[in-house]
Amino acid sequence: MSELITADLVDLDLSADTKEAAARSLAERMVEAGRVTDLDGFLADVAAREEQMPTGLDGGIGIPHCRSAHVTEPTLAFGRSAARIDFGAADGPADLIFLIAAPAGADSDHLTILSSLARQLMNADFTTALRSADQPERVAALIRGEEPTAAEPASAAPAAAEPAAAAPAASDSAAASDASRTGSEPVAPFRIVAVTSCPTGIAHTYMAAESLENAAREAGVELVVETQGSAGFDKLPAATIAAADAVVFAHDVEVREKARFAGKPTVDVGVKAAINRPAELIAEARGKAARGEIAAPADGAAEGAAPMDADGAAGDGFGTRLRKWLMTGVSYMVPFVAAGGLLIALAFAIGGYEIAGAKSVADHFVWTESSSWAALLFQIGSAAFTFLVPVLAGYIAYGMADRPGLVPGFVGGYIATTIKAGFLGGLVAGLIAGAVVMAIQRFKVPASLRGIMPVVVIPLISSAIVGVLMFVVIGKPIASAQEAMTDWLNGLSGANAIGLGVLLGLMMCFDLGGPVNKVAYAFATGGIAVSDPSTGSLKIMAAVMAAGMVPPLAMALATTVRGRLFTKTERENGKAAWVLGASFISEGAIPFAAADPLRVIPSSMVGGAVTGALSMAFDCTLRAPHGGIFVVPLIGQPFLYLLAIVAGTVVSTGLVVFLKGLRKTAEPEATGQAGGGAATGGTTEDESKVAVAV
Repeated sequence: MSELITADLVDLDLSADTKEAAARSLAERMVEAGRVTDLDGFLADVAAREEQMPTGLDGGIGIPHCRSAHVTEPTLAFGRSAARIDFGAADGPADLIFLIAAPAGADSDHLTILSSLARQLMNADFTTALRSADQPERVAALIRGEEPTAAEPASAAPAAAEPAAAAPAASDSAAASDASRTGSEPVAPFRIVAVTSCPTGIAHTYMAAESLENAAREAGVELVVETQGSAGFDKLPAATIAAADAVVFAHDVEVREKARFAGKPTVDVGVKAAINRPAELIAEARGKAARGEIAAPADGAAEGAAPMDADGAAGDGFGTRLRKWLMTGVSYMVPFVAAGGLLIALAFAIGGYEIAGAKSVADHFVWTESSSWAALLFQIGSAAFTFLVPVLAGYIAYGMADRPGLVPGFVGGYIATTIKAGFLGGLVAGLIAGAVVMAIQRFKVPASLRGIMPVVVIPLISSAIVGVLMFVVIGKPIASAQEAMTDWLNGLSGANAIGLGVLLGLMMCFDLGGPVNKVAYAFATGGIAVSDPSTGSLKIMAAVMAAGMVPPLAMALATTVRGRLFTKTERENGKAAWVLGASFISEGAIPFAAADPLRVIPSSMVGGAVTGALSMAFDCTLRAPHGGIFVVPLIGQPFLYLLAIVAGTVVSTGLVVFLKGLRKTAEPEATGQAGGGAATGGTTEDESKVAVAV
């Protein structure tokens, strides 16, 4: 591996007066060194990155950077400008300019070096040494970490090489100091988990992490950062996230697997905010935690994770990974289902079911006719529905192989729709696309080809393989299976339909928005995700939504009729659960399940099974995939549907009150057996309740 920077890539008298001129001057040195093959093409990539977000940082630093197919290996050029150049930083122009170039297919070792440099830029001694150095050779050595700064001994490693592990030590010492002053047990430090990411994933991602870690040490806070950069990312352990008191997201691209952090006080900002004002973010996180500002739970169609599934976030078994891949596809598909389904349902409410046969509104639309508006809504909703299977397949592949999986996944999903393989075809196409891309990525390719792998080679080969398999090998059998399943649903009646309602109700209430819940929901939405769904599919959708409303409604009712069985916090959560349950947000029951899973979850499942069975028995139908009581006018047999929900809610409420009542009855005996009480200096009444609950 070549050195990241050499003396001939250092210009201590950079004469440029604009950021474009500075980038060109430093890039020319890269061309001379054989690190860049096309000067203008590379500078175009640098300019495109600059348009996304200015690369100037407080403290007189500019870091223009990009990933480019015109770069042969990760390279850094450095320029020092006496005139200072404006890179868009809030505190003015920069005198230290770092041009960072990474190949499109750079390996993790090189990118790790670049990330270490980014962390060093947060070290004042490092930047001071760069400003005072008078030889290009010394500057290059400083950046490579081969020469110490003024603040560290010659044997010390570069500041960037010291990971976040120092933060807990600092916070532990602070806690120990507090304990020594008060004479009490050490107080647990305030814990924060953070995620940093930027569009390129080379510089800002790691600079933000270093900045937050430094600020945390000064504040006596224990902080651990997950850097989601170009070199990949190591997920924080589930236990670390669970133990955190707050979360900080500093990102300019989507945080991957964001649902892991649900239910925590959260500060959500751009990545540069973490670089420029980390202490404020940490203070804000502490303030939110003190005020109890918990992040809102995901809705019934989002990536909520039930308490019993939380520990699976760090699992690496095939079953765990398969579940995550499928849930990734479902979570991206569901918004299309919700938008399309509600629009179609509104269209039928306005214009009747015959509106499905209306002419295209592009050819015929009358502003004053309700039928035209109904047709418009129906055709917009139908357009949204056309994306369901491709999106499902595309994002299953994305969950498996990241961005390279998108193209073959979408192609396979679209083919599934053309051959009428439907929802099952989309699942299979997504899994095949992801597997094919993962297999291609295992091949080692020459460095000269890495730049075109993600944009040409992988999409070409993977799409061809997936297309052949879907069109001529497995597509038709899947389409036949889909047709058979549809016929079976249409033929459901009597005990068979009621049994299916019981099963769906149990699944919807088992993990309250987790993977089992999502499987049932995806099964239902997949059935109605066509312009003319079968009656059986409409019944299934109705049963699924009704059952999913029961757990939060039951917990809300229980806290109302027997509030003394619940803590003050649970009673407050119960007030919100009324709205969440009525809106079909099953996650509203998660706080109760987390506190008492052995009583809450079985109670919810029994009530959900009752509601699912009654909904199927009453022949209730639903075309909207979401909405709760707000779409009751669109439900077939609406009064019987509400009766089914009420019945299940009452059953769950009665069962959870009964089970919690048994616990309370046992408390005096348990306290007596402990033998102490107030007379012996034992636990208080409140403490004994906590002990029994545990």
